[in-house]
Amino acid sequence: MADLSLLLTMLALLLAIGAVAGVIAGLLGVGGGIILVPAFYYAFSALGYASDRLMQICLATSLATIIVTSIRSVLSHHRKGAVEWQILRSWAPGIAIGAVAGVLVASSLRSVVLQGIFGVLGVVVGLYLAFGKAHWRLGPAMPGGLARAVMSPVIGFLSVLMGIGGGSFGVPVMSLYGVPIHRAVATAAGFGVIIAVPSVVGFLAVEIDPAVRPPLTFGAVNLPAFLVIVAMTMITAPLGVKLAHAMDPRPLRRVFALFITLVALNMLRKAAGW
Repeated sequence: MADLSLLLTMLALLLAIGAVAGVIAGLLGVGGGIILVPAFYYAFSALGYASDRLMQICLATSLATIIVTSIRSVLSHHRKGAVEWQILRSWAPGIAIGAVAGVLVASSLRSVVLQGIFGVLGVVVGLYLAFGKAHWRLGPAMPGGLARAVMSPVIGFLSVLMGIGGGSFGVPVMSLYGVPIHRAVATAAGFGVIIAVPSVVGFLAVEIDPAVRPPLTFGAVNLPAFLVIVAMTMITAPLGVKLAHAMDPRPLRRVFALFITLVALNMLRKAAGW
């Protein structure tokens, strides 16, 4: 059993991570996973739990928090009539299949490889946040048939490899096919539930040596991190929403895009051993 000082240090770090993640999620409308995964990695590494399996713990714990936050979000959006349920139903099977495939792949990879994957995809997300335009279009309506059969598993698969919900990939895809941004954000919250539930079930079955995992980790999910982050984001996300209404979020979005890109590049640096 870990000593009290270690648990208190871990608690303090998690409280700070959850507070920041909640404010940024409410302010900029981005999912917390893209913040939580690198934050967990640096925090647990600082506590002495760096290992070839640490990224699995970071991904799984981030996805566990997304179950709660995404359900809360999609219900809130549903009350406002903003969820495109037809899109959600038709894309759900492929997204879930992709998520399960993501767990199978992620559980077999070393931490350094997952760091590299997160770094590459994080740079892509950061560049889109910085330079993406609302008028960009790939088509007038969400695709069906073969295109949906290919794209929906890719969204689930890549999201699990980054430990994120449906927003970072789902919102851009829907926006590129003409779904209004507020409806895309609402529907992507549903994507998050579909991604997170099967992936967390899978990650709970992953075996990690107790000697290299943080205290109270079940499978690859760290229970204290899950509980603290969920509690803190629920407290601080409304603050972020209030700030978003009080100021122009566009310059902050560019700053956040730069921050995510730098974090992703640092992940790539670590993965390369520099």
